[in-house]
Amino acid sequence: MTIAPQPSSYRPETAILSLGEAFYDPVTAAQFPQTIVRFRNDRWAPAVGLGSLDEDQWIRHFGRFEPLPDTLGVPLALRYHGHQFRVYNQDIGDGRGFLFAQLRDGAGRLLDLGTKGSGQTPYSRFGDGRLTLKGGVREVLATEMLEALGVETSKSFSLIETGEALERNDEPSPTRSSVLVRLQHSHIRIGTFQRLAFLDDREAIRSLVDYCLFHYFGEEGGIDGPARLLAHVAANAAKLAATYIGAGFVHGVLNSDNIAITAESFDYGPWRWTPLWDGTFTAAYFDHAGLYSFGRQPEAIHWNLVQLAASLRLVAEAEALTPALEAFPPAFQTALVAAMLARLGVAPNEAGRDADLVVAIEQALAMKTVEIDRFFFDWRGGRRRAQSPADSFYEEEGFAKFRHAVADYMPAVRLDHPYWSDESPCSMHIDEVETIWRKIDEADDWSAFDAKVAAVRRMGEALHALDPMP
Repeated sequence: MTIAPQPSSYRPETAILSLGEAFYDPVTAAQFPQTIVRFRNDRWAPAVGLGSLDEDQWIRHFGRFEPLPDTLGVPLALRYHGHQFRVYNQDIGDGRGFLFAQLRDGAGRLLDLGTKGSGQTPYSRFGDGRLTLKGGVREVLATEMLEALGVETSKSFSLIETGEALERNDEPSPTRSSVLVRLQHSHIRIGTFQRLAFLDDREAIRSLVDYCLFHYFGEEGGIDGPARLLAHVAANAAKLAATYIGAGFVHGVLNSDNIAITAESFDYGPWRWTPLWDGTFTAAYFDHAGLYSFGRQPEAIHWNLVQLAASLRLVAEAEALTPALEAFPPAFQTALVAAMLARLGVAPNEAGRDADLVVAIEQALAMKTVEIDRFFFDWRGGRRRAQSPADSFYEEEGFAKFRHAVADYMPAVRLDHPYWSDESPCSMHIDEVETIWRKIDEADDWSAFDAKVAAVRRMGEALHALDPMP
């Protein structure tokens, strides 16, 4: 999805129904005791023709789940399996969410409106199918920040507080409840293919390959369809991994059921931004082995691609699938250079020099004398901001290679946005997130949350002012 959504008319779709009932289960949304709108995405609602909904209509569709016109008549809980921390789990699926509607934007892209916290489904197991309000607040903040930083991510479309008291073992309880609606290109996951492979349903795999190629990549199926699909997913996944690194973001739970076939980032749980360039930094308190740590995210995403290839192996020869997997490492390196240069705001140069600049950035940041956000803020456009006593570390020997490498680079962006005159960058570190939540939890004070969303969007405007200064 683009960083600047464009208004469009309402264009409902029902493409998912073409796959047939073997891919989903019709479900009923939970009935909530209250519905208070806490966030509505007025940037993205007009892009799918829903910007004109008043608050009552918004609640009826995204709190009570009255069907939108001419799209899905009932919510659908999607079926999938997946590896969770490298352990295969066949007892999962949409356990607290469902596909609520499909639409197209003005560019014709098929988009899903899916939920989180909308009630129990056949895959809830022992869960209550609910989402804590804190979890909803955190997902809104994560997606807003990632979008501003140029990461392909789902968009938090709606957050409604639902008036229930939830018991959780990982946060103080009872805690407040919510239901989230997210907008994204697809809710088909690598785990969707894994389930079909587990069932040895080759015909369903072929159907799903054709569906994904047609609706997400604009191609017809065919005998080479599985290989082409894997190549598309691998290319997008390489970019996703690279932009995570460039953003300093740690997803936390990169299981195969959390990797969309479009390689959009989605389904945020224990996410974090790492303040310092630390490859071992983890987001999930239960990730004791650091499997999904900051520096291991490319490896984790590539491992999931191997699982997709293993599933496609039922309908394609290994020789046809191998090139896409082998292309991932160099594609990631190319995407990482692009992501780092974009974060720095400089125009590409010769490929070898660009790679050397990225190495110099990584080596400088690895000294851990400056936070990642501060560094890219101070050096936006390849030129150091006005000096102050606090940034004397830029004169240290560890930054010499970077200073030399960046000297000949030109800005690729405008630098006249007021954001670049701020004293400090906009960040999304966990201490601030906890402070925002504490104000909501203790005093029902949403001012810090609203201010943070506004600040993140302002930063996004500054970051994506692409026309360079004359």
